[in-house]
Amino acid sequence: MSGQIFVNLAVKNLNVSKKFFSALGYSFDPKFTDENAACLVFSGNIYAMLLTEKFFKSFNPGREICDTSRFTEVMLALSCGSREQVDDIAEKAVKAGGKLFREKQDLGFMYGRSFTDPDGHVWEPFYMESDA
Repeated sequence: MSGQIFVNLAVKNLNVSKKFFSALGYSFDPKFTDENAACLVFSGNIYAMLLTEKFFKSFNPGREICDTSRFTEVMLALSCGSREQVDDIAEKAVKAGGKLFREKQDLGFMYGRSFTDPDGHVWEPFYMESDA
């Protein structure tokens, strides 16, 4: 069974988030982007819906939004085509206002970095050798 995944994330300022991810080289699907949400495209099957907090709350009645300065709600791992691509994304993230989350991980067959976006969501670009 195959399909698509749309990860929904609350953001404080949609324009700041769009600028951040654009600086990393990602694009947005205009069909699912307006003043309340932006559809961040990772591939033809993988997307992140960046939703303003007010709009996000409309899908979660009675529940609080995670305080990412104190808690980790999710760690989003993004596969990359090379170690260089992992480093490139992490360096662009820091330059665009993100923060490194932890040290590089080099397991030989797998290499990864971690950073937080302006809203504190944890992103982990990684590269894994195809025969591992």
